[in-house]
Amino acid sequence: MGLSKTEEFTKSQNEVAAIAKALAHPARIAILQYLSEQKVCMCGDIVQELPLSQSTVSQHLKELKKAGLIKGSIEGPSVCYCIEPKALLKARKLLGDLLNEVQESCC
Repeated sequence: MGLSKTEEFTKSQNEVAAIAKALAHPARIAILQYLSEQKVCMCGDIVQELPLSQSTVSQHLKELKKAGLIKGSIEGPSVCYCIEPKALLKARKLLGDLLNEVQESCC
């Protein structure tokens, strides 16, 4: 978030923005849904489920991992991914708080 002056915003606002950015692509939503059903899996398993190349899936996994929503552990030549439960709880709280505090309005 280099030039966006993130230091001008609260920690909570920056955390919500990071989570929202990680969730801002349907492939990442599909990956989270797949991981929630499988508990753990290898990148190749995810590639077989999505209409995307291995390199594209890897980039999406990288973004989800950067946001802390998933974690990966190395098992031989492969990486096994799963949802990070603490981060998921935090994301639920932050997004829920935001959506609860935003009031409907009309111009």
